[in-house]
Amino acid sequence: MTSQATLLGRITARPDVFNGKPIVRDMRISVELILSLMAQGVSHEEILDDYPDLEPDDIRACTAYAHAVIAGDSLSAVTVGEA
Repeated sequence: MTSQATLLGRITARPDVFNGKPIVRDMRISVELILSLMAQGVSHEEILDDYPDLEPDDIRACTAYAHAVIAGDSLSAVTVGEA
């Protein structure tokens, strides 16, 4: 099983992409989009089919990121890699 730290390493933020919102592996796919799809009941398999550049660990990374944000006292407690 992949560690949370390794999963969070898949999440990056760039000021020039989506105004610095967290994105998956420096692609133009936001964590927000993936979480929204999951909240709407879209399965991991459907997400992977619709976004073939994504990997299963990318979806887990989005969930790990959401958990880290909620578990932390503030958004600044969660760091993401910069591309």
